[in-house]
Amino acid sequence: MSLIGKLRRINLDRQGLLKANAFGRGKKASLRAIEQLGYVQIDTISVVERAHHHVLWSRVSNYRPALLDQLVRERKLFEYWSHAAAWMPMSDYRFALPRMRQLNGERDWFGDCDKKLKHEILKRIEIDGPIRARDFEDPQHRSSGWWQWKPAKQALEQLFMQGELMVSARHGFQKLYDLPERVLPDWVDTRVPDTEEFAAHLIDSSLRAHGFTTLTSVTYLRKGQKLRTAVRHQLDARIESETLTRVDPGNGTQIYIDPELLDRRAPHASAQVRILSPFDNVVIQRQRGREVFDFDYQIECYLPGPKRVHGYFCLPILYRDRFAGRIDCKAHRSSRRLEVKALHIENRVDEAFPECLSQALASFAAFNGCDQIFTAAGVPKQYLNECSIYS
Repeated sequence: MSLIGKLRRINLDRQGLLKANAFGRGKKASLRAIEQLGYVQIDTISVVERAHHHVLWSRVSNYRPALLDQLVRERKLFEYWSHAAAWMPMSDYRFALPRMRQLNGERDWFGDCDKKLKHEILKRIEIDGPIRARDFEDPQHRSSGWWQWKPAKQALEQLFMQGELMVSARHGFQKLYDLPERVLPDWVDTRVPDTEEFAAHLIDSSLRAHGFTTLTSVTYLRKGQKLRTAVRHQLDARIESETLTRVDPGNGTQIYIDPELLDRRAPHASAQVRILSPFDNVVIQRQRGREVFDFDYQIECYLPGPKRVHGYFCLPILYRDRFAGRIDCKAHRSSRRLEVKALHIENRVDEAFPECLSQALASFAAFNGCDQIFTAAGVPKQYLNECSIYS
């Protein structure tokens, strides 16, 4: 097996995507998955089931959204900003503190925020308990988009990003804000890590989630030359101590990996299809997808219609240890039908693929509350088992 092929399987194995229920089943497995991955991204788009639920269902076959709500209520997870809004293990709380301190001391998340309003909000929460943005509803206010949120909402989000408030729960998709001392368990470490500690945490998290890493992966969307320098020095030190080795799979990428892991036999990749979220941890870094999987993935819902190639909400199709292509789906929940709007197969597949894809679609439909699947005109039927598809 080639080095790049082995790296693919190591990555997918660490991601819990090579075998069924790699983390187990139920609530404990869902927590184990988040601890391994480091985070699950929160997203509001609901063309199909939202990203945070989709990512967990892809790894825990009996996952249901109520399990995530339970983990949040039990204070096993906290909500903050990773490279985007995310739920993260509560044990990693202290590593969110550097961003909180930066936003507290250097700049406002929303520009100039009303300091008096922020003070008043904190006092109200201290006295009255947790609140939602809608508790500040102004009937005269008409929001027209993200950057036109009412001042109270902006202040709440600024206080949240600064770490002066936390999200204690979500009602529907509405955040419930409260004081950190009423949300954080007693056992949580609240010491702010220095740059070296933070760099080590980022390296260890990337290695745990993917089996290997690169300088770009570790510092993905992390600003600051000081941090980047610390990461580079720590990677070099681990090379010198032989806890990591550096390899080039032939495309000029410098990959860091535990030499013992590299020496082991590659995990087995069985014939199975997984339909992944556009925000799945395995595809979120576009550069890693190109370098390791030869798969250039971009979600297209943020592109103008004329620039879309694969569809508004195209989902990556993982088959064995390669990305076979992408599928554009929409869940029509009121009629309990899953629509396949487009299907693009971009890599060679074998004779087992159509059956595997059809089984994956049936499971995906059920996960989305649908019991029928129908295909739009032009969807290539040779990749689908007709017995399970209603045109």
